[in-house]
Amino acid sequence: GYAQVGAESDWRTANTKSFKSTFTEENGYKLIFDDAQQKQENQIKAIRSFIQQDVDYIVVAPVVETGWETVLKEAKDAGIPVILSDRQMKLSDDSLYTCWVGGNFIKEGHDAGDWLAAYLKKQGRENDDINIVTLQGTIGASAQVGRTEGFGDKLKEHPKWHMLATQTGEFTQAKGQEVMESFLKSYPDIDVVVAENDNMAFGAIDAIKAAGKTCGPNGDIIIISFDAVAAAFDAMMAGDMNCSVECNPLHGPRVDAIIKKLQAGEKVNKIQYVDEKLFDTTMDLKAIKATRLY
Repeated sequence: GYAQVGAESDWRTANTKSFKSTFTEENGYKLIFDDAQQKQENQIKAIRSFIQQDVDYIVVAPVVETGWETVLKEAKDAGIPVILSDRQMKLSDDSLYTCWVGGNFIKEGHDAGDWLAAYLKKQGRENDDINIVTLQGTIGASAQVGRTEGFGDKLKEHPKWHMLATQTGEFTQAKGQEVMESFLKSYPDIDVVVAENDNMAFGAIDAIKAAGKTCGPNGDIIIISFDAVAAAFDAMMAGDMNCSVECNPLHGPRVDAIIKKLQAGEKVNKIQYVDEKLFDTTMDLKAIKATRLY
């Protein structure tokens, strides 16, 4: 049983596709898939339904980090291993889940900060005051928490970087655009937008253009994003976005490998990071995009 967050972004769509194409009958699986539409109560309901159906494994990409103790205890009492995908949970008892698979969100935030420092240095702006705004993901989601913390660590290393405002765009393009519109009204001198996923970055780009400003490598505003979905490569090639830090959504094969190990009675590592890179406009983006599955 797979309790998915929803379909809020291109990243999530690729993540769902990875599970559906891995957990097929040909591969020896019967997948019961549930889309929670970004609501924790729907995920809890789905997990209870999986327990009732006596599934062999439960995989969950939790909407937020807290509020899972009771339902996970029910799964444990039923003897069903729980694997977390993408986002983490804050639990008083870590034995309630078997392992977690996903991106190193704090490292992603660090990578974004290091990229910005190098980029500004190349431009001869390393000693300038730099005004930054952040479009945060869904507050409390692991990706939001980690990316905010990681970039925040880099902010402390650069006293001339000023975080003017942070606000959630809920990982969606429409909300990202709406928040960016209000940022542009409040702050006339924004140098950098950090969007905690690509879809919010696309919304921000639309808002910036509508306000008569420019963005990207030759524009007024630097755009840093996360996920590196196919459309982010298009945005970089179009000159609208500067860089995107990869968050690899292809968790299906990794979860498949974990289940095979567990079936064989082997132990698995509690934390399993997927491989991730950073892409920017200095690279051969067209060639790289052609090799990718998302």
